[in-house]
Amino acid sequence: MPTTAHLEKHFTSTAAVRDIVIGMADGLTVPFALAAGLTGAIASTRIVVTAGLAEIVAGSIAMGLGGYLAAKTDSEHYASERRREIEETVEIPDQEQEEVAKVFRGYGMAEEQLRPVVNAICSDQKRWVDFMMRFELGLEEPEASRAGRSAGTIAGSYIVGGLIPLAPYMLVGQIFTALSVSVGVTLLALLIFGFIKARYTDVAPWRGALQTALVGGLAAAAAFFLAHLVNLR
Repeated sequence: MPTTAHLEKHFTSTAAVRDIVIGMADGLTVPFALAAGLTGAIASTRIVVTAGLAEIVAGSIAMGLGGYLAAKTDSEHYASERRREIEETVEIPDQEQEEVAKVFRGYGMAEEQLRPVVNAICSDQKRWVDFMMRFELGLEEPEASRAGRSAGTIAGSYIVGGLIPLAPYMLVGQIFTALSVSVGVTLLALLIFGFIKARYTDVAPWRGALQTALVGGLAAAAAFFLAHLVNLR
């Protein structure tokens, strides 16, 4: 009887997807809240657009730089830990071999079974160090170009996300009409973004969509009413 191939469907969240999520989430929320807040305090779409564009530029640079530094730190941490593991395989090889054995004992392997495996792994220093990095420390080697790519992805996603709530103010002259259109467009974008993000992270799609839209909507509403109250004084 022929067997049916078993296809496993697992999503491993890549670094690029994570960067897009970080950039878009802040890009949709922060400029949206800023534009709504300014609308509650002033009556000029030109000022809202100017302030919004300035925030998008500053925010994208700050977010991109943060992504760059985070990726750079990960890379430096990995290199530092790898150097330490290389030194330990030379200076205290017995202890390091025992660390390898502990990993396999954790999976229920008997002593007579694990010894040939440990010897095979430790017979090559690179393979040995690679094993320790992954299974003892839980570290994966970052890509060499990761920092620059991360900065560009986060900054670009922030700009794209930030222009969505700001676009109505560029196209509509009446400020409260622009606010209404911005609210509708941005909440729709937040719903779509939250839905897609939830699909990637194995969360109920509509739950993720509503949560994302709720957070962005509350931030904008709070900014609008606070600015409006301050302006009344």
